[in-house]
Amino acid sequence: MFIIFNNIKLIATDMDHTLLTEVGELPPQLNNYIYKLNKLNIDFAIASGRPLYTLTDIFSNLKNKMVFISDNGGVISYKGTIIAKSLLSTYDYHSMINFVEQETDGIPILCALNTAFLSKQNIEYDNFLKTFYSKISYVDNLNSIEEEADKFTVYFPRKNSKKYFTEVFEPKYGKKFSVTVGDTIWIDIMNLGIDKGNAMQILAEKLDITSDQMMAFGDTYNDIEMLQTVKYSYIVKNASSDMRKYANFETETNDNYGVIKILDQVVNNKLEK
Repeated sequence: MFIIFNNIKLIATDMDHTLLTEVGELPPQLNNYIYKLNKLNIDFAIASGRPLYTLTDIFSNLKNKMVFISDNGGVISYKGTIIAKSLLSTYDYHSMINFVEQETDGIPILCALNTAFLSKQNIEYDNFLKTFYSKISYVDNLNSIEEEADKFTVYFPRKNSKKYFTEVFEPKYGKKFSVTVGDTIWIDIMNLGIDKGNAMQILAEKLDITSDQMMAFGDTYNDIEMLQTVKYSYIVKNASSDMRKYANFETETNDNYGVIKILDQVVNNKLEK
């Protein structure tokens, strides 16, 4: 189905299993499309559970031309300037650290604004975690840390995050915080109301645009609010089957560059207008 996208002003995409291929690679033609969108006055955003410093490392040559919805909306950067951040209290994240260490088989990660803090006893996961957190600080005691942090993450090497989310974390934290599950290995906790959808609303207000002028791509549960916020909501074909109800449209899989295929339509629509 071919759709006319003449009015689009903001496009946001998730990273893992959506924009990135299954081997973790960006589409080779992505940079060209970001430049084209900029020339057409369309803002392009990465909406990710990854922190801002990781995203700006990945897109180092384009960071001042892009929007970053990092830590699921905990920090929003618009073309090089942070326009919003929501910090957890020290008391709350210390309590979460204690709970995860004592009551679960997950690994707590304190997502400070400039680095991720982990216990030294979990350094064995460093190579894997560096993909998502390009800056990691290992400490003897996580409860000794008192830094500005916008997100608390639990990593589950046993790939049982959804079970923990349903049975433990949502009941315990869901009324006071935004709690979301990413893939099979992550649970993220942010301040109440913080999610990718809220970030899109903040950007819409800044840019003076409506949901009809926004597009978003996702594949899993931490993308739900973002997809519900925009008119042109897409899931990739490899998305979780229970995600289809949250999107208005579908595109090709991440490995078949589904996001790029739609970006190409948007660019061509604008050029033909």
